[in-house]
Amino acid sequence: MTLAGACSGAQSQLPALAREAPRVHPNVSQGCQGGCATCSDYNGCLSCKPKLFFVLERIGMKQIGVCLSSCPSGYYGTRYPDINKCTKCKADCDTCFNKNFCTKCKSGFYLHLGKCLDNCPEGLEANNHTMECVSIVHCEASEWSPWSPCTKKGKTCGFKRGTETRVREIIQHPSAKGNLCPPTSEARKCTVQRKKCPKGERGRKGRERKRKKPNKEESKDAIPDNKGLEPSRETPEQRENKQQQKKRKVQDKQQKSVSVSTVH
Repeated sequence: MTLAGACSGAQSQLPALAREAPRVHPNVSQGCQGGCATCSDYNGCLSCKPKLFFVLERIGMKQIGVCLSSCPSGYYGTRYPDINKCTKCKADCDTCFNKNFCTKCKSGFYLHLGKCLDNCPEGLEANNHTMECVSIVHCEASEWSPWSPCTKKGKTCGFKRGTETRVREIIQHPSAKGNLCPPTSEARKCTVQRKKCPKGERGRKGRERKRKKPNKEESKDAIPDNKGLEPSRETPEQRENKQQQKKRKVQDKQQKSVSVSTVH
């Protein structure tokens, strides 16, 4: 074969080789970084390496593709045979499991069974801490304790009518819409057979009265001697005798004065 024939044969095979070569966009590169399988200078990642998720991120007025090991908050991942893709959750959903099941709602919404609601259904109430619809919790109290012994002013003796009490504990506090708790203590009047208090069981007031009451010797010393200050109680005969004694003293004085004058 001549040289001219060889060249003409090679030219006849070029169209077939061109048809078999892959068609690559001039702006697409296969030497990408960040997990991209193919990428573009303008659009970022166009496809991802195996097991990575492709997601579009908005930057200003344009979107670029990125490849991540897991979907960001506000997106859920779906695996397809040709590509793993991140899809944005619903507008009222902050995080989600899929397009129909939300796991956390945005501010102002309450989560209930995967849905984000403005208001909770009947029989539920909104928990503003977790932003979820929860069951209403009513108050629960324990059983009443036995009635206490009958007392009066802290004593259990020295009286006939007193008061006895009983108590109970709160074992479950209510939620915001739950029934309020009942009273935890009760008191009622009681009547007992009066009995004297032993020495060691006097009430506080009784002990104070005992401290204030002086003994016999102290009371004798404390009483002043009132002789000559206050007239004692006299019988009529005693008063008459005193009057007669006064008259005699007056008469004796008069007689002495007369005798003195005669002597001069």
